[in-house]
Amino acid sequence: MTIDVTDATFEEVVLNSDKPVLVDFWAEWCGPCRMVTPIVKELAEEYGDKAVITKMDVDSNPGTSVKFGIRNIPTILFFKNGEIVDKQVGAVPKTILASKLDALL
Repeated sequence: MTIDVTDATFEEVVLNSDKPVLVDFWAEWCGPCRMVTPIVKELAEEYGDKAVITKMDVDSNPGTSVKFGIRNIPTILFFKNGEIVDKQVGAVPKTILASKLDALL
């Protein structure tokens, strides 16, 4: 199951995690974001407790989006030890996101 993060919970959930973290920056009105959502949910089920899979609504959480320079959505950032280690902009197949996650495990 994905975790919805907010500006208020981002540091605790993402930056302080001891596991790799995927953050899907999205918005309700974004068509490509809706294409990525089922993929992100599948990854959350498959990776279980090996990684933290999160979603952040950019409209509701502008602070974090601005801080990380999110200009296009969907943007997926990959964090390890509180640092961005990879990035994917736009809708892509599940295999690409899974390979980026696998590289962090």
